[in-house]
Amino acid sequence: MIKLRSKGLQDYLKTWEEMKSFTENRNSNTLDELWTLEHNSVFTQGLSGKSKHLLKETQIPIVQSDRGGQITYHAPGQLIIYCLIDIKRLGLGIKKMVSMIEQSLIELLSSYDITAHTLKGAPGVYVNDSKIAALGLKLKHGRTYHGLSLNIDMDLSPYTLINPCGYSNLKVTQMSNLTNNILNISDIKHELSEHLIDSLAKTQN
Repeated sequence: MIKLRSKGLQDYLKTWEEMKSFTENRNSNTLDELWTLEHNSVFTQGLSGKSKHLLKETQIPIVQSDRGGQITYHAPGQLIIYCLIDIKRLGLGIKKMVSMIEQSLIELLSSYDITAHTLKGAPGVYVNDSKIAALGLKLKHGRTYHGLSLNIDMDLSPYTLINPCGYSNLKVTQMSNLTNNILNISDIKHELSEHLIDSLAKTQN
C-alpha cells in the first residue's frame, strides 16, 4: 500500500526538509508515500551540479539540493511528485525505479495524445527533441526521496537562463503546447499517481 499526500503549493526548502526527515525517521513498517505538489518559482542544483549551467544572473532563488542530476526549474503549473519509496523492501534497483517513473510518465502523456520517449543516458521524458519531464532521486538506506516534475502549463521562459539538466541548447516543452485536451493539474496528479502505484504494485506480483 502507498499513501498519497496532496500538498498544494509549497516552498522547496520546506518540502526538502520534510522529505529528509520522513526518510530518516521511517522504519521497515512505514508505508511508502507519494507527495503531489507544485513549487514556488525556484532553480535547484543536483549533487553534481556545475555553476556553469546557470547562464545568467537571476532574482529567482537557487537551491543546492541533494538529489541526483544538474540544474532544473520548478514553478506553479508544473506537477511535482516526490517518491518516498523503500526500494530495498520492494527488491528494486535505482535504475529500475527510474525506468518505472519514466514509463509512467510516457503512459500518462499517451492518454493526452502526446507521444513521448526516453533518451539513453539522459534521464527524463522527451517529446521529439524537447524535454517535458525531469527526474532526480536520492537514495538513502535503500529508500528514495525527491522524484519527478512534469511541465503542464507554466511560464517556461526561466529555462532560457540555464542549461536544463546540464544540456546546452536543450529545448523544454509542456503539455499545454502539445495537446488540445483540457488540462486540469488535479486530474493529472491523480492519473499519474495511479500509473506510479500500478507500476510499483506489479513488482510485488
